[in-house]
Amino acid sequence: MIFRILQIAVPFIWFGLLGGISFLETPLKFQAPNITLPLGLEIGRIVFQTLNKIEIVLLLLMLMTFVKTKPKVKLAHFSLSVIAFLLFSQTVWLLPVLDARAADIIAGNAVPDSNAHLVYIVFDAIKFVLLFFLGARIAGSYLKVE
Repeated sequence: MIFRILQIAVPFIWFGLLGGISFLETPLKFQAPNITLPLGLEIGRIVFQTLNKIEIVLLLLMLMTFVKTKPKVKLAHFSLSVIAFLLFSQTVWLLPVLDARAADIIAGNAVPDSNAHLVYIVFDAIKFVLLFFLGARIAGSYLKVE
């Protein structure tokens, strides 16, 4: 029973966390009147490193629920696989690139243009949609009267 509850709750918790940080806090932070670019980037580095660790824990929790309680939802495994791939790509590729870029900017170095930030945003947007889809479909599958 607890695995079914987690299977429904975790995608929505993750969805809310991702939306709150990636799509609300991050852009708003740079609108504060006394936040300089280096300070905003330093805060962002800390927040996204922490978010990444939490996302890994949530992914592992979802994987555990899938092993214990097989979801009856078509595309559930595919959706979680895509989410896992995107998170893995962010963890081993994008975050290190963005972290190094932020460190250079904070140090006052000129940095060349990069699309890494845009790719990170697109990956987060895809995860955001898939997490809502996954949570809604799994919740719906448990609420059906058979």
